[in-house]
Amino acid sequence: MSNKKKQIIDAAAKSFSLFGYKATTMDQVAKMANVGKGTIYTFFKSKEELLEHIVSSIISEIKREADAAIDQRLSFNENVQRALQRIFMFRKQHALTIKLLQEIRDIGTPAVRDVMKRLDQEMIAYIREKIEEAMAKGEIRSCDAELTAFLMFKMYIALNIDWEKEHEPLPPQKIAELFDLYLLQGLSP
Repeated sequence: MSNKKKQIIDAAAKSFSLFGYKATTMDQVAKMANVGKGTIYTFFKSKEELLEHIVSSIISEIKREADAAIDQRLSFNENVQRALQRIFMFRKQHALTIKLLQEIRDIGTPAVRDVMKRLDQEMIAYIREKIEEAMAKGEIRSCDAELTAFLMFKMYIALNIDWEKEHEPLPPQKIAELFDLYLLQGLSP
C-alpha cells in the first residue's frame, strides 16, 4: 500500500471516529492526510468506498483478535465464549465502531447502517464457521449453523450491550454462565 493511501485511510478513520461518517467531508480528510482532495479520488471513488475499505480492515482485525483467543486445547464451549468476548471487547473499545454505532442510533445514516450490518454479518459468518468445525469434530450436536451463529451473536449483544442500558453491567463470568446455560448446554453432544 502506498504511503499516501495509508495517510488517507488513517486520516479518514480518525475523522470518522471523531466526527462520524455524515459530518466528515473529503476536504477534512484531505487536510488531515496532508494531501490534495484529488489525491483521495485516485484511490477511492467516494467517501462511502473509503468507509467500506476501513470497515473491511476492522473486520479482518476483529477476526484476527477472535482467532488469537482460541486455544485448541480448550473445548468448543470455552473457545466460542473466548472468541465472542474478544469480538465484543474490540467492538466496545474501538473508537470508530463506537462512533458509527452511535451515528446509526442518532441519525440512521444509510451508508453507516449498511457497513455495520456487513460487519455483523461477517462476525456471524465467522461464528458459523467455528460451529461447522465443531460439528465436524463431534464437539457439538448437529444444528443449523447459520441460525445458531445468529443466536449466539445476538445473545452476546443482548447480554453485553442491551442489558447495560437499564441494568448494572454483567461481569464476563456471569455472561459466560448464562451463555452456557441458555445456549451451549443444548448443543452438547
